[in-house]
Amino acid sequence: MFKHPISGSREQAAGSGMTLYLMAMFPNYPTNEIGMFMKNIDQIAHAKWILTGEKNQHVLENHALLIDKGVIQNIVPSAEAKEHYHAKQVDDYAYHALLPGLVNAHTHLGMNYFRGLGCDLMLMDWLNGYIWPAEKKWLSHEFVHDASLFAMAEMIRSGTTCFNDMFYFPEAIADAAITAGMRGFVSMHVIDFPTAWTQNTDESLEKGLAFYEQYHQQPLITPILAPHAPYTVSDESFIRVLELAQSLHLKINVHLHETQAEIEQSMTQYQKRPIKRLFDLGFLSSEVLAIHMTQLDEEDYEILGATRPSIVHCPGSNMKLASGICPIAKLHNLGLNVALGTDSVASNNDLNMINEMRTAAFLAKVSQQDPVCMNVDETFAMASLNGAKALGIDHIVGSLAPGKAADFIAMNLDEIETLPVHDPLVQIIYSSSRHQVTDVWVAGKQLLKNRELLTLDEESLKAKARLWKL
Repeated sequence: MFKHPISGSREQAAGSGMTLYLMAMFPNYPTNEIGMFMKNIDQIAHAKWILTGEKNQHVLENHALLIDKGVIQNIVPSAEAKEHYHAKQVDDYAYHALLPGLVNAHTHLGMNYFRGLGCDLMLMDWLNGYIWPAEKKWLSHEFVHDASLFAMAEMIRSGTTCFNDMFYFPEAIADAAITAGMRGFVSMHVIDFPTAWTQNTDESLEKGLAFYEQYHQQPLITPILAPHAPYTVSDESFIRVLELAQSLHLKINVHLHETQAEIEQSMTQYQKRPIKRLFDLGFLSSEVLAIHMTQLDEEDYEILGATRPSIVHCPGSNMKLASGICPIAKLHNLGLNVALGTDSVASNNDLNMINEMRTAAFLAKVSQQDPVCMNVDETFAMASLNGAKALGIDHIVGSLAPGKAADFIAMNLDEIETLPVHDPLVQIIYSSSRHQVTDVWVAGKQLLKNRELLTLDEESLKAKARLWKL
């Protein structure tokens, strides 16, 4: 809770014999209409609605976020904020909702120039025929940096403040995130075959460690290990990744049980399903983010229940590639943490987490034939607090609460598409569009103001994207 050494009215100060002292010491200190000293903070954001994103949240109407030094100090009624607080920046969102910045728990930002490349194909046909050849031909530090900046502009404009990325050239992605002002988990990518970045696992780990040493103290950048998938990473490599993660206290990403073909390949090569294989290696734990998870049987559920990895659901990508459906309702019933990601624009084809929430909710309902499945609170949590929990930063972001970072967004609900507002969260999940995200902050720094990017040059980004047409 924010506290200030000066509080109370001038009359109260007079009664205590302090008036002359206070007036002499603080002649320009702000007071309200009745002469009460006001507390100085950096920002007050008033809004019609504040959706905290906390468990068992309720909608706060006509409240204000109090922010100082990039941290939420309190959430109070707007009348109280106006009476007791003075800020350098005051924002008044008369018909907006303020909500936690969205957490995109799975991306491949360096692929943003591959949007629309090779569509309407099975996963392995798409990878072998288009994506991997394009990566071999085009990938470089410059390409990944420019594509990542372009991706970050798209994410900011649709309300994402934190991402978890899996790709090559991590320095390029981290530098782009620092420029954009986003909070990012950037991968130390591991894959056993040659890529544009490395030739083998040894070089991947060597370069990954160099990246870690250079960036792990950056305030908004967190390195994360990323063995690509069971079909591209050997047992030995998985064990080496696990040992490194444990020594550096890092989270791990892995594509897992994405398609039926992956299961069949594992049964042929290892005589066991990928989840069982990783379990036998001691790889699965709550420090792992298991991405996709569309093909699960009862033994898989038993292992998941025992090891407790976070699950990252990518419904848009899985639907487009016909990979399968992640059974998020059953995973929720097991008490597992389920987050939400877009995957890449090459397989989705956007980074729009607002749309991804609606897709996730609808897919869960129709696949379970249960309209009660995945209510709006559960759906929103997947895109915010659950993503933060998966990444181990739910004490910092994922909801709006005193002591947490001021990572938040403003959405204008005074639009044809979302009026009348019976319930702001219902309108956001089921009716809103990304153009209704008007303002975005990360750690108290504004990245988007009235739909205008403040840290990135939109025209420059578009010009570079045109040049990179493959």
